[in-house]
Amino acid sequence: MGFLDIDQATKSYGAVKVLHETDISVEEGEFLVLVGPSGCGKSTLLNMIAGLEEVTTGDISIKGRSMNNVKPAERNIAMVFQSYALYPNMTVKGNISFGMEMQGVAKEERERKIAEVADLLQIGQLLDRKPGQLSGGQRQRVAMGRALTREPDVFLFDEPLSNLDAKLRVDMRTEIKKLHQKLGTTIVYVTHDQIEALTLSTRIAVMFGGYVQQLGTPKEIYDNPANMFVAGFMGSPSMNLFPARIVKADGVTAAEITLGNGGTATIPFDRPALTAHEGREIILGIRPEAITDRDGADRNSNAVHVVDAPVEITEPAGSDTFVVTQMGGKDVTARFRADVDVKAGDSFPFAFNMQKAVAFDPKTEDRIA
Repeated sequence: MGFLDIDQATKSYGAVKVLHETDISVEEGEFLVLVGPSGCGKSTLLNMIAGLEEVTTGDISIKGRSMNNVKPAERNIAMVFQSYALYPNMTVKGNISFGMEMQGVAKEERERKIAEVADLLQIGQLLDRKPGQLSGGQRQRVAMGRALTREPDVFLFDEPLSNLDAKLRVDMRTEIKKLHQKLGTTIVYVTHDQIEALTLSTRIAVMFGGYVQQLGTPKEIYDNPANMFVAGFMGSPSMNLFPARIVKADGVTAAEITLGNGGTATIPFDRPALTAHEGREIILGIRPEAITDRDGADRNSNAVHVVDAPVEITEPAGSDTFVVTQMGGKDVTARFRADVDVKAGDSFPFAFNMQKAVAFDPKTEDRIA
């Protein structure tokens, strides 16, 4: 049993089931991120933990106590919303203090907690300002400060950074991570941004269609996606997914790929699970950083294989150059070093690190190797 347990929880609106049987156990101090596209059920699940939505079937418990019939105010959770939800007519200090006043916390204790969170979040100079005088990042800090004074069992964050510009999102992401490392609090965080999920979490639940598609650490999710949805959703640029045929070449299992110029390439792909798929088509998955120029390939891998392929597009990106070729009728993106001399129209050697490749069943879309 975890600190927060979601046990076979579902949510239905009439005959429509928007969240299917969901099992997640969160340990104390964990940072769980619920990630997925709009409509996948992640915010519904967060609202069920908060008590803003009722659980249709199943159970949600905190510290061994079922929350199903417990009012939101009695759950000892704190929620940070996308919209900040600050009182515009109150000062920052008033916003942070208001919840404590409603709980009857003594003035001396309120002042101590306000000073504590103001120092932690570096908003001491803002205490006499009103929300309208603050930037988006400052308002988000105030919303977090108000939540921190509650000293809750679980913090819930509902897409807290989506209203911020790109640079501020990165800065606030760092602040939230520092805060978690410093306080060791239990956090459930909802986002549609897979970079936020990978950088912030200790574990990720990838959601789609009301189901948890995969639950695991960021490394597990990134390196060993359970299915094609997870593979394509997590990572930027996303994992390359293209058709290949499993064949035997020189006694070794290999992937036969059609190139953009009409030729074929056969790349050793020696996995025990693939022997049963000989002669069949699979979907080959490989991330851009596992397809490089020859000199940039991982020298520790014993499964780097070079394929000459036509270059469709080059995209300089500062520290890297993304190079696009075609394989199996799909665009395939490789990550080359920035100083590699490559241009569209070239036939160029692409180094595939097949240790990092995965295979999916084209019908079920589940990973098979």
